[in-house]
Amino acid sequence: MATNIGTVIEGKYEILKLIGTGGMSYVYLAMDKRLNKQWAVKEIKKTANGKNDEIIENSLLTEANLMKKLDHPALPRIVDIIDNGETIYVIMDYIEGESLDKILCEYGAQPQELVIDWAKQVCDALQYLHSQNPPIIYRDMKPSNIMLKPEGNIKIIDFGIAREYKEQSLADTKVLGTKGYASPEHYGNRQTDARSDIYTLGMTMHHLLTGADPRPADYMYAPIRQWNPELSGGLERIIDKCTALNPDERYQTCNELMYALEHYEEEDGSYKKKQKRKLVSFIVTAFMTIIMIITSIFGKVMTSYENDKNYNQKINISTSTPYKAKVQSYLEAIDLFKDDTRAYIKLLQAYKDNGKFGNEESKQFEAKYNANKGLFNQKSEEALELYYAAGTIYFYMYANDGEESLREKIKRSQPYFELIVNSKNKNFKYYDISNGYFTVCRFYSEYVLSDTSKKEPTQNVYTDLIDTLSKSVGSLDNYKDEDSAYVKLVLYKQIMDLLNDQRKGFAQLGVDKNKILGLFDEIENKTKSMFVTQEASIEMKQDIEENYRKFIENINRTYQNT
Repeated sequence: MATNIGTVIEGKYEILKLIGTGGMSYVYLAMDKRLNKQWAVKEIKKTANGKNDEIIENSLLTEANLMKKLDHPALPRIVDIIDNGETIYVIMDYIEGESLDKILCEYGAQPQELVIDWAKQVCDALQYLHSQNPPIIYRDMKPSNIMLKPEGNIKIIDFGIAREYKEQSLADTKVLGTKGYASPEHYGNRQTDARSDIYTLGMTMHHLLTGADPRPADYMYAPIRQWNPELSGGLERIIDKCTALNPDERYQTCNELMYALEHYEEEDGSYKKKQKRKLVSFIVTAFMTIIMIITSIFGKVMTSYENDKNYNQKINISTSTPYKAKVQSYLEAIDLFKDDTRAYIKLLQAYKDNGKFGNEESKQFEAKYNANKGLFNQKSEEALELYYAAGTIYFYMYANDGEESLREKIKRSQPYFELIVNSKNKNFKYYDISNGYFTVCRFYSEYVLSDTSKKEPTQNVYTDLIDTLSKSVGSLDNYKDEDSAYVKLVLYKQIMDLLNDQRKGFAQLGVDKNKILGLFDEIENKTKSMFVTQEASIEMKQDIEENYRKFIENINRTYQNT
C-alpha cells in the first residue's frame, strides 16, 4: 500500500505526489519542510514472501547502501535513510528532466554528436564507480536509466542491481539485467565486471543512434551504419568493440572508451585515408619548398604547426588540473594566438569554477582582453560567446575585496552585453537573455546610478522598458545551458528589484499597472516551475518567491495612493 499524499515522514518530509513505482517500491516527490527543498523518496516495503521478492528487496537496499557512499555529479545523492521496521524510506536527489527512452519515443534516433556527449558523461560516471574499492558494477545501463536534465547534463538512476565486484567470485550470485542491453556474462557462468558495463553502454549508444530497440534482437543486431549510412564509421567501430561477445575483445576500461569517443573520427577508415593523403601532400609540398625556395619557409611552417599544437594542448588540459595551473595554461595560450577567443572563455570558466571573480581576476582577464580585442571579428559567433561569458561573470560574480556593488557589476558587465545587442545577430543563442541584461544595465546607468545625469524617465521610457523586459523574459524558455537556471534567476531578480524600486515613477506617469503586474506574474510562474539543486540557485529562487507578494502589494499600494 502506497503512502498517502500529505503524509509527513519523521516530521520532516511531506509526501507531495507519486512519481514512480517498482515491484516492491514506490517513488514520491516530497518537500523538506525544514529546508523548503524538494527530494525524491523511495519507499521499500519489507514484505518479501518468496525468493524473488527477497532478491528485489535486497537489491533495493543495495542501491541505497551503495549510493550513500558515492559522490559524483552524474549520480543522485542519498541524503537520508529511515527504517521504521516495516518500511525503509530512502531520501535522495529529485532529478528534473526526461529519461532518454522517453526522448527516443518522442523524437526517434538522436544526433551523433549529442549521443557522443551523453556517452562521455556516462563513461566518466562509470569510471568513477569502477574505481571504487571494491569496484561497483552498474550492470543495467539503458536509455530508461539515464535522465537528461534541463541544462543538458545527464544523471544515472536506478542502482537496484548494481553490485560490488568480488575478486574471488567466478560468477554473479544473482542473474539480473535487461535483455538486449545486458552482456552475455550477465546470464552466463562468469562474473560481470567493468567490461560488462561497457557492453551495456555500447548497446545504449546503438539504440540512441538508430532508434532500434535491441531487446527483440537479443545479440543479433545490425551495425549502426546499416540503419543510417550517414553515421561515422569510426563510431560504428567503437560500438562494435564495446559490444563484442568476448569481454577480452572489448575496451578494458571506461578510460579507454572515453579516449576513443574523444577521437572517434580517427577510427574512421575514410578519415585515416584522408589524413594519409594530407600527410603525403604535405611532405611533397615541404620537400619542393625546400628545394625550390628556401629552408626558412619550412621553419616557419613547422613553427606554426608547433604553435597550433601547443595552443590546443594548453586549452584542452585535464579538468583535474589545479586551478593556478589552469589559469597559467590559458594565459599562455592567449599569448600564442591572441585572436582566438577559446582561451579567453576557458580562462573565465576557470575563474567561475573556482568560485571567485574579484579585482585580481578582473585585472588579469582585462589585461589580455584590452590588449587584443581589436583583433577580434566583433560580430562573429566566437566573439559574441566571449562577450556573453564576460558579461555574465561580471554581473553575477564580480566582487571587489569581498564587497558586492550593483554599480560596479553594471558598469563592468554592460559593455559586453552592449556588444552583443549591437551585433543585431538575433540568431546568436544568447542574444535574448543578453538583451534583457543590457536593458536592465542601461536603465540603471542612465536613470539610477549616474553621478552626473539629471535625466528623469518619461512614460515612454518606462513603457519601452517594461515591453523589452517582458519580451526577454518570454523568450527564455528554450534557453538551456549548464548554468542556465542561475543566469535566468539572477535576471528575474534584478527585473523585480528594478520594477519595485521604480513603482512611484510608474504610478505618477500613469504607466499601465496591469503590464507591470503581468510581468511579475510571468517571472513568478517561471521561477516556480524551475527545479534547481545548486545552493546559489536555491537561495535566488527562494528570494524571488519571498519578494513576489511583497512587491505586488507595494505596487498596488503606490498606485492607490497616487
